[in-house]
Amino acid sequence: MASYAVDKTSTSSTEEKVQDQSYILDERRRAALAEIDNAKFSWFHFKVCMVAGVGFFTDAYDIFAINIASTMLGYVYGPGQKLTPNQDLGVKVATPVGTLVGQLLFGWLADLLGRKKMYGIELMIIIIATFGQAVSGHAPAISIIGVLVVWRFIMGVGIGGDYPLSAVMTSEFASTHIRGRLMTAVFANQGWGQLSAAIVALVVVSAYKSTLLNDDPAVLGSVDPMWRILIGLGCVPGVIALYFRLTIPETPRFTMDIERNIQQATKDVQTVVGEGHKVDPVVKVDRVLAPKATRRDFAAYYSKWSNLKVLIGTSYSWFALDIAFYGLGLNSSIILSAIGFGAPDKSLTGTAAVYQNLKNISVGNLILVVAGLIPGYWATFLFVDSWGRKPIQYMGFIVLTILFVIMGFAYDKLTATPAATKAFVFLYCLTNFFQNFGPNTTTFIVPGEAFPTRYRSTSHGISAASGKLGAIVAQVGFARLKDIGGPSAFVKHILEIFALFMLTGIFSTYLIPETKQKSLEDLSNEEQDGFVAGPAPRDDSLA
Repeated sequence: MASYAVDKTSTSSTEEKVQDQSYILDERRRAALAEIDNAKFSWFHFKVCMVAGVGFFTDAYDIFAINIASTMLGYVYGPGQKLTPNQDLGVKVATPVGTLVGQLLFGWLADLLGRKKMYGIELMIIIIATFGQAVSGHAPAISIIGVLVVWRFIMGVGIGGDYPLSAVMTSEFASTHIRGRLMTAVFANQGWGQLSAAIVALVVVSAYKSTLLNDDPAVLGSVDPMWRILIGLGCVPGVIALYFRLTIPETPRFTMDIERNIQQATKDVQTVVGEGHKVDPVVKVDRVLAPKATRRDFAAYYSKWSNLKVLIGTSYSWFALDIAFYGLGLNSSIILSAIGFGAPDKSLTGTAAVYQNLKNISVGNLILVVAGLIPGYWATFLFVDSWGRKPIQYMGFIVLTILFVIMGFAYDKLTATPAATKAFVFLYCLTNFFQNFGPNTTTFIVPGEAFPTRYRSTSHGISAASGKLGAIVAQVGFARLKDIGGPSAFVKHILEIFALFMLTGIFSTYLIPETKQKSLEDLSNEEQDGFVAGPAPRDDSLA
């Protein structure tokens, strides 16, 4: 009897000790997270923003540059000095297909292996593939267009990896009160990348003016180095940023919740807040018991409608948005002609016409980027942390629905006269503005916030890949549809289809949560009290 009493007392004492350890570890986790969430804006936050932003700058530059480079490629390698529809489509759609693969692959790997281990690898892929495009050659056994398609697919994989990695790195390092602005600032580098591509194209075309005008009109050999320089320069910012990506620390949230090493994560918080966070020496634990990412746990988490609806909302909203965002480019020729930068004057012939066409494309695209795309990003930056993500997305989809209805159903009248076409140009720029001051930015931000740490990158990758699927549908499907009934005769109906997708985006926005001024842990829809169940068994600590 006495022995039983001793055993009972011993067991009770052990349980109390485990409970005490669990409580202490849980509180240390909360304290560390609170330090990150409440930290003031610092040099480290600025560094993360710049390092992540350079990736999006490079991504946008590489994607946008091909719109100009494809015309140059046509002059040199296309039959009749123009790429065939299939060649043009292949060069342009290879990147989004690769991007879709990269978003899913790197999203999963970043949750499995760590953000730091994967961060920089995607940039290496982009750099190598960009350089590979610039030095691609043409031979009897292989077409340079085919080689470029392969390189652009590989580059797309790297670009795709940048989406979940940069979004999650930024959101997990950011303080709660500035998280939306930091993520917007990272994503807004797309606008600067597009602007830079247009500027570089204009500079290159201007630099080769005299050489081009004296070139053989049947060969146009001077155009060949022009597209190579334009595309090749895209790897320069990536090379500059690579060192900083490879040396950026792991996010404390990954170390804490996935590696389940609270002691190391607590030390890492010092890097973020710039202060000495002392580790409690009472409990020396390498690993803790906490929810672990497994297939069964993933299925259990998303089997709950409250969690699944968020993933459906973020994925479909991005899909609907990208259909219109990329499909809108089908109207660029109309817009460029309306602002005086369309096809060259028919009085020009030979190399003079080639030069004028390349200059018009470069200047025209530069104007379109400045007129709507860049201002939209920074309008979101101003309001995203005060107004909120959800209201901005609602507003964007509603305004875009109205604009596409007007542009689609009044298309014939809006393009009938020069005066009416100016109104169409205004609506086009307004559409670009409200895509970025609206769902194009918020669909990037919300998936990086609304999921638990162990599935955050995977879920962002799924959402982003859904968007890229929409881009592929727009570029492949609608590019084929637009000439039904004659050149660009079906464009007005495509704009009406875009209006329908924008309308559905309003309803999918209802499924997502408002994430402003909330911690990532509150948004995970998981109970945080007792999140850490105690120190892990010895064998699990090595796992």
